[in-house]
Amino acid sequence: MTAAPRQSNTHEDDARAVALALAGDHSGHEALMAAHRGAVFRMAHGYTGSEADALDVTQDAFVAAFLGLHRYDPARPFRAWVLRVALNKCRDWTRRRAVRRLFAFALPIEHAAQVPDTQPDPEAALASRQEVARIHAAVAALPDALKEPLLLCAMEGVAQEQAATILGISRKAVETRLYRARQKLSHLVEG
Repeated sequence: MTAAPRQSNTHEDDARAVALALAGDHSGHEALMAAHRGAVFRMAHGYTGSEADALDVTQDAFVAAFLGLHRYDPARPFRAWVLRVALNKCRDWTRRRAVRRLFAFALPIEHAAQVPDTQPDPEAALASRQEVARIHAAVAALPDALKEPLLLCAMEGVAQEQAATILGISRKAVETRLYRARQKLSHLVEG
């Protein structure tokens, strides 16, 4: 797995875009989306394992970020802030998915056929997926505590110190979780 390229926008570009967005200028929103939507989408895709769900999470993350833009601290990198918002939206997605599954089992059997199954058939998925899809599925299967630092550091190129700040844990905890995530990921991909 290779790290994503570093963001090309500077902190100053982001600060200008935030100022424009806060002033009501839509070009500020557009600039922030253009600079950071790829990183948010990649993290959401790694988290959900589904392009469609990742698009939904990405949209939710930017809507929430733009609604809460007045709470953004311009002294910090915008990417770290928006990735934190996206991470929260990924967690919301996981909770909603669990609730949907609960309700799917609670329906009378005659209505169960109308509830879409969000999980692919394991045999069909295993038979038809290419290596990249297998890796995405394996990443999505990791526990959140391991998946989150892996997505931030390995896929988005966020430094361990910054990942620690985003996740609210120590840098050493990020390092340990990355090690465990890589070990578990290699077992999931090989197995």
